[in-house]
Amino acid sequence: MISYFLLDISLVWLSAWIRLSTAFVVSPLKSCSLQKGKIQQPTTYTSALGSTASTISSNQDLLPGIDAIISHNHEFCEKLGELTKQPFFRLYSCDMLGSCEYLPQELTECYSETCEIYPIDEDEVPAAIQAVDAHEHDFEIDGWGRWDMPTDDYYDTLQFPEDYTGYDGSEVWRFIHDRICFEGYEYDDDHWKADYNKAVSGLHSMISAQIVRGIKTRIDNGEGFSDEEVWTDPEHEFLRRLSPSGETSLAIENLYFCYMLCLTAASKARDRLLGDCTSGKIDAETAMQLKPILESPLLENPLVEVASQKLHDHAVKDFDSKGALWEARMRTRELCRIMNCVQCNKCRFHGKIGTMGFSTAMQILVGNFGEGGDTFRVHRVELAALMTTLYKFARAVETCQEYF
Repeated sequence: MISYFLLDISLVWLSAWIRLSTAFVVSPLKSCSLQKGKIQQPTTYTSALGSTASTISSNQDLLPGIDAIISHNHEFCEKLGELTKQPFFRLYSCDMLGSCEYLPQELTECYSETCEIYPIDEDEVPAAIQAVDAHEHDFEIDGWGRWDMPTDDYYDTLQFPEDYTGYDGSEVWRFIHDRICFEGYEYDDDHWKADYNKAVSGLHSMISAQIVRGIKTRIDNGEGFSDEEVWTDPEHEFLRRLSPSGETSLAIENLYFCYMLCLTAASKARDRLLGDCTSGKIDAETAMQLKPILESPLLENPLVEVASQKLHDHAVKDFDSKGALWEARMRTRELCRIMNCVQCNKCRFHGKIGTMGFSTAMQILVGNFGEGGDTFRVHRVELAALMTTLYKFARAVETCQEYF
């Protein structure tokens, strides 16, 4: 009897303890709130920089990586700026006369000095680069990217850098978001198609930041605007295009998400790039500038790899996810080719580089079956585009930090 009595007492105390404990513990499910398809955790990640990183993103998984980028981006951006002055990373053979296959357009030529570009003299292109590009002309029919066949016409990003041209590419971007991105997926759905949409939006944000920077640069240089140019206020354009209160409330978060993907892809391509330095495919001067970049904390930080880990986990989570990856490869090829619909030649040139950099990152991170691709099969022009696109993202982050 005593044993049963003690057992009853123990059960009473256990029941009381459970009731008391639950009075102070809130169910995680009930404490989460949904906003635009996102679960916001009650605990806010606080930036080591003394500010709340949730001003950029409410996605708790991404915040530490965003914080790491903010801490190291300025120095990283400066080094990339010097690297992309080297021929290996600034010279591209592009077809600037390709016709648009996606949209009905009036055939117009770009006569404005701000948007026209010209090929450099053939003797300005190192013979080694011409030889490599001619040798690496092959491609996978079902691969991630599609680059123009090499010709004698090379264009120079140093001679024709990104700047503000006044060109309105909204028609092309509307097609990209409506037709190339995947429909029917909420922002943070547990699927790689949602990740893909987020990354393409980040690519768009990068270009929006370039426009904002270009407008400000023109004002700072004392240059005027034509009567046809309607975008003349950089702060207004930032608020409209990139701020949380603008047309795309998650534009900056998407910018960081895509930047993280490209950073991780560059990290995975480190051995290939170092091998090209050793073999002489990358010349000694360029190698000296490249190696410190490959040692950057941004390419070693697991917090930055969170975006690519999400993409990977979603891509390989089940048989159907793996089996549908061909759709991502096909749509990324279309993303590269639709740049022929851009009617500003300077914008088309930089758009081709940016989309090729994005496709190279996806090729390295995802590959054909979600486990990543072989970096030693990546071409010179793809590596160059990846590193140049990294520089574009680094500059975009600098611009956003200036206004936000």
